[in-house]
Amino acid sequence: MNEIIQQYQIGKQPYYRPVADEVELYEATYAQRMPMMLKGPTGCGKTRFVEYMAWKLNKPLITVACNEDMTASDLVGRFLLDASGTRWQDGPLAIAARYGAICYLDEVVEARQDTTVVIHPLTDARRVLPLEKKGELIQAHADFQLVISYNPGYQSLMKDLKQSTKQRFGALDFNYPDKEIETEIVSHETGVDKATAEKLVAIAERARNLKGHGLDEGISTRMLIYAGSLIASGVNPLAACRVTLVRPITDDPDMRDALDAAVSTFF
Repeated sequence: MNEIIQQYQIGKQPYYRPVADEVELYEATYAQRMPMMLKGPTGCGKTRFVEYMAWKLNKPLITVACNEDMTASDLVGRFLLDASGTRWQDGPLAIAARYGAICYLDEVVEARQDTTVVIHPLTDARRVLPLEKKGELIQAHADFQLVISYNPGYQSLMKDLKQSTKQRFGALDFNYPDKEIETEIVSHETGVDKATAEKLVAIAERARNLKGHGLDEGISTRMLIYAGSLIASGVNPLAACRVTLVRPITDDPDMRDALDAAVSTFF
């Protein structure tokens, strides 16, 4: 394997608990090199799923955290000046396409629409990436696949994917796992006992019921793992939940009181 791409190989199996047939479906889409879109709320396991699948398929994974300041050059590459003059440096998308990695654009909706259009030639039958500044056309490696994640809960007139982009992808829906599975995940990832994990999941369920009724977003599985990790390290459960579950998601005093009361109910 090319040394440029070898650094992106995942050496250790990431922990991922399947909740349905998402693993089998993804394997089928990768066999076709179909571009994929993972849809679901923040912190529900989309990134971990991609890491697990890259490990399972034994393919390098290049992850890009999208943001509103990201330019097309940040994805495809740019000319740089150094002591010997001008040289071209591939961006992460170009590296993945050139050498055959899975390229994962995390929260792609955060990127500007004039940036995301550069992925279009890679997501149809052409499978090419034009490097206009360099005058080169990269024909995507046979192992290349593009994966994006997308949180439909954040969509708005200003922040949403164009239909012309969405329709280039297959899609898998993700959500927070069922209570039993989420309890298993929290316990495995943090080392807390099952009873403690069950209490954390119950708190999360109460908070998620408040989404749209004072909360923009519910408590994610990732946040439960933060709380469990603190509790496992010896932090008082009430304090751990306050720091990881309540304070990050709201500044409203009444909502904080309601969530603190929910925590006190279980701990």
